[in-house]
Amino acid sequence: MNYFLQSFIQLLPILLLTLAGFLIDKIYRIDVHTLIKIVSDFFMPLLIFHSLYFSDLKGDMIVSIAGVTSLVVVLNTLSSYLYARFAKIDARGFMPANIFMNSGFLGFPLMKLWGGVSAMNIIVIFDQVQTVYIFTLGLLIITGGLHAKSISTMIKSPILWALILGFLVRFFGIVIPEVVLTTCEFGGDAGPPLAAFALGVSLSTSKITVNRHVLAGIVMRICGGFLFGYLGATLFGLTGLHRTVVIVASALPSAVFTSILPIRYGVSSEYANSIVILSTILGILTIPLSFMLVM
Repeated sequence: MNYFLQSFIQLLPILLLTLAGFLIDKIYRIDVHTLIKIVSDFFMPLLIFHSLYFSDLKGDMIVSIAGVTSLVVVLNTLSSYLYARFAKIDARGFMPANIFMNSGFLGFPLMKLWGGVSAMNIIVIFDQVQTVYIFTLGLLIITGGLHAKSISTMIKSPILWALILGFLVRFFGIVIPEVVLTTCEFGGDAGPPLAAFALGVSLSTSKITVNRHVLAGIVMRICGGFLFGYLGATLFGLTGLHRTVVIVASALPSAVFTSILPIRYGVSSEYANSIVILSTILGILTIPLSFMLVM
C-alpha cells in the first residue's frame, strides 16, 4: 500500500497538469489539433534527440526494448482483431485504441518523474518504435490499406527524424555544439509537461460512451498490455529498471492519437474516444498498481 501511495504521489503532477488542460480548455477553447502538433512536432523531437545523444543504452538493449515493443503491438493487434471480428464491430475505429498506449504524452513525464533520465531514455526507445507502428500499422488498419498519404505522413514526422538523427549521431560519435545541446535540453524539458497539458485539452472535447465493447477495449488495453509486456520482458531477458519501464509502459492508457487519426480519415472514433478517456481516468489506479505488481 505504501508503494501504491508513492506511485500515486509521483503521478500527481501529471494528473494536475492534465486537469489544468481540461479546465483551461473550458475557458479558452484551445485548438487541440494545433497544440498536439506543436508538442509532437517541435518539443518532443528536441527531447528525443537530446535523450538519445546522452543515452547510456547499448545497442543490444535497444534491440531488446524494440523487440518487446513489437511483440506487445503484435499481440495487442491479434487480440483486438479477434474481438472485433467476433463482436462484429468496425475494427477500424476499435482496434487502434487497444493496440497503442500513451507512452509519449503520458509515458515521458511519468517515467521522468519516477526514474529520472535513465527511465525516460528507455521509454523514448519504446515510444519511438511504437510511433513507427502507429503511422504504418495504425494507418493501415484505419484506412484499410497502406496509401501514399500514410507513407508521406510517416516520412514527414519530425519525431521520426529526431529518432533517426539521434541514433546516427550516437552511432558515428558526432560531437554536437554545446549551444545546440543546451537548446535541445531547454526546449525538450518543456515537452513532458506540455504533453500532459495537451492530454487534458484533448479529453475536454471528447464524449464518453460506455458499453460492453468499450469496457472490453479497456480491459485489453490495460490488462492485456500488462500481460503482453510481462511476457515480452521475460522472453527478452529484461531486468531491473528496463523491465519495470517496459511492462508499465505496455499497460498505459490508450494513445491520444488513436482518437484523432480515425477522425482525420473519416472513421467513427466513438469507441476510441471512450477508451482513451476512461482508460486515462482509470490510470489513476492502474498505473500505480502496475508499478506495484512489477516491483
